[in-house]
Amino acid sequence: MTTPRILAFGGSLRRDSYNQKLVAIAAAGARAAGAEVTLITLRDFPLPLYDQELEDAEGLPPAAKKLKQLFREHHGLLIASPEYNSTITGTLKNTLDWVSRVETENEPPLEAFAGKTAILCAASPGALGGLRGLVHLRSILGNIGVTVLPDQVAVSKAHDEFRADGSLKDEKMAANVLKLGDLLTKHLAKLLA
Repeated sequence: MTTPRILAFGGSLRRDSYNQKLVAIAAAGARAAGAEVTLITLRDFPLPLYDQELEDAEGLPPAAKKLKQLFREHHGLLIASPEYNSTITGTLKNTLDWVSRVETENEPPLEAFAGKTAILCAASPGALGGLRGLVHLRSILGNIGVTVLPDQVAVSKAHDEFRADGSLKDEKMAANVLKLGDLLTKHLAKLLA
């Protein structure tokens, strides 16, 4: 049986990102369920704003090629999305835009997203915990061919919810986030069986 491979990341560039902490918890749930998880931070893949003229002149930036390869190599995506002005971050949207680009004439459109399954979560200092942004992310991913599982977790008042070590203070909330990784792993295992 093929081991599910999951790419996990937060949609923020902040070094102390709540969403990077959150996705690390979900990733631990996926590992406990038997998945091979690659946890990355988008800060390690600096990208210019998507610009077709830049792409036409220089092709995909090296970081975009590396990210695209990571997307190709994994069956599933665990994404923790911050909410900026009721939607997703420019960083996350820019990442998805660059990864969506074709590198060769015979490459199928959206090849790096084909057949992928994702599960989403969010953490925000606001009262809704990033729920409004998850609606937009779910729509974007669905439109580029990613199956998005219905389960999600939003952590409100995130500035008060994390301990210094990155764990969640609320044990029930922590269990719900761990469960996201477990659910994605089990779903992928069924698909890969």
